[in-house]
Amino acid sequence: MKVFGFAGYSGSGKTTLIERLIPDFTGRGLRVSLIKHAHHRFDVDQPGKDSWRHREAGATEVMLTSSARWALMHELRGAPEPTLAEQLARMSPCDLVLVEGFKHAPIPKLEVFRPCLGHPPLHPSDPWVVAVASDETLPIGLPVLDLNHPIAIADFILEYLAGHDAISPAAV
Repeated sequence: MKVFGFAGYSGSGKTTLIERLIPDFTGRGLRVSLIKHAHHRFDVDQPGKDSWRHREAGATEVMLTSSARWALMHELRGAPEPTLAEQLARMSPCDLVLVEGFKHAPIPKLEVFRPCLGHPPLHPSDPWVVAVASDETLPIGLPVLDLNHPIAIADFILEYLAGHDAISPAAV
């Protein structure tokens, strides 16, 4: 599996960019999956629903399944948060796994950077940032991609990955 990450501060446009890239990648015949790291507690379930009630009762895992999709919810119950490597190992085989968040993971990544937000750039201290997508021209030593041209960004990512070996989950 090829793995490529997206890093940047909240509000920089990571999710919107990824949302625009996925149809381009799938349109090129790639099977794409995504891992998104949340920095806060989240719940995909709804209070009062059967699956929520089963988790509240103490089930470690609850799987919801239908003819359209399935979802597995796993409660950590105090166990350490799984690493990116552990989460990648759980993914079904695909051509490309996009990773949003996990900004300190040792995977190639694109920094989504908007100077107007007032945050410092990540790329000077992260050797895994291979390019920066921005809405401004930046005088840096990395490729700077126009955040408003997702096809060019998709081209860059695929060209970059074509020149590099796939990352095994154990290597992350």
